[in-house]
Amino acid sequence: MSDATPPPDSPDSPGLPGSAADAPGFDAMTRDIADVPAVEVITTVAVHLMSSAAVNLGLAEDGEQHKDLDEARKLIQALAGLITASATEISTFHAAPLRDGLKSLQLAFREASAVPDEPGEGPGEKYTGPVRG
Repeated sequence: MSDATPPPDSPDSPGLPGSAADAPGFDAMTRDIADVPAVEVITTVAVHLMSSAAVNLGLAEDGEQHKDLDEARKLIQALAGLITASATEISTFHAAPLRDGLKSLQLAFREASAVPDEPGEGPGEKYTGPVRG
């Protein structure tokens, strides 16, 4: 074949979704990311961690089929680290509701555990201190 046109299923084919011609340039994507304030990125990541932890705690609709306390522990631990490390950067206005959500997840984890951790040993408690209801 001497045809210089790429095959129709090639990513370089013009006009197909996902082709190089349709993809935004790296420079444009970099500018878009640079325009997002750090506080927004941090709070968005925290909300995603909270949502995922809640699902893994079985708190979603049909929650028992998604319940995985090992995964929830990891997510809560990461969330606690993120909130603790970024609290001074994102201000109390943003950090306070995140801390409240974290505490709720920590208490839900303790309640969901067949054998609860000792105070101070639960997920994220090395960052937040012991959580009590």
